[in-house]
Amino acid sequence: MSTETPFADLGRILVIIPTYNECENILRIVERLRTAVPEADVLIVDDNSPDGTGDMADELSVSDSSVHAIHRLGKQGLGAAYIAGFGWGLDQGYDVLVEMDADGSHDPTQLPRLLERLRTADLVLGSRYVPGGTVVNWPKSREFLSRGGNLYVRTVLGLPLADATGGYRAFRADALRALDLTDVGSAGYVFQVDLANRVSGANLRIAEVPITFVEREFGVSKMNGNIVAEALWQVTRWGARDRFAQVKRALGRA
Repeated sequence: MSTETPFADLGRILVIIPTYNECENILRIVERLRTAVPEADVLIVDDNSPDGTGDMADELSVSDSSVHAIHRLGKQGLGAAYIAGFGWGLDQGYDVLVEMDADGSHDPTQLPRLLERLRTADLVLGSRYVPGGTVVNWPKSREFLSRGGNLYVRTVLGLPLADATGGYRAFRADALRALDLTDVGSAGYVFQVDLANRVSGANLRIAEVPITFVEREFGVSKMNGNIVAEALWQVTRWGARDRFAQVKRALGRA
C-alpha cells in the first residue's frame, strides 16, 4: 500500500499563522489544520502576545514535531510577521508556504483546493469574490468596504484579481525567492495587495479559487480605520508610481 500523501509532488508544505492575542483560537485552528492536511507543517509567528498565545505555541511545538514557533519582540504588523515566516520557511527548505489566519476565518478543510490549484500556478488566492466564494457573518457594511477596496485595487493598479486583499493564499517557494522582500514596508493588511502586485509584476502565474470566509467567533478583530487608511494611501501611491513609470517609458520611446 502506498503511503504517499496527496500533495507529495508539491514538496514540503509550511502553513504560517501569525498571532497576537489568539489564545482562544490557536489550539483549535492548529488541530483542524493538522487533521485537514496532516502532511503540512505549521509555523506560529507570535508578536509577544500578552494573553499567553506564545506560550501555547511553544507547548504545541513540544507535543507535535510538525508545529514550530518563533517569537518577535512586539506587535509589528501582519506583513512583518509573514516576512519573518517566509524567511524561516525558505531557510528550512520548504517548497510551499501558506498564509492562514489564526482566528478560524480561513477553513483548513479548504486548503486542499488551494494546494491542488498550485500545481499549475505560482500563487493561489483563496477568494471570497469569485463564483462559489462567500462571506459568512459579516455585516453588509464590512463586505461593501471589502468589495470596494478590491475594486479600487483593480482600478488603480490594474491588478486583475477579484480578491487581492484576502489573506488565505499559497505560494511556491520559488515565487517568493523571485521577489525582493527586503523592501516590503507595508505592515498591515495592505501587505496582501503588495505581495499580489509584486507577483503579478514578476509575470508569475496567479490563480484564485473560491473559499467560504467565516468571521471569527472568538477574540477581537485587528481591523481598524488606521489599517484601511494605510491601504488606501499605499495603493494610491503605488498606482501613481506605476503611471509615472509608464509615461516615462512612453516619452523615452518618442
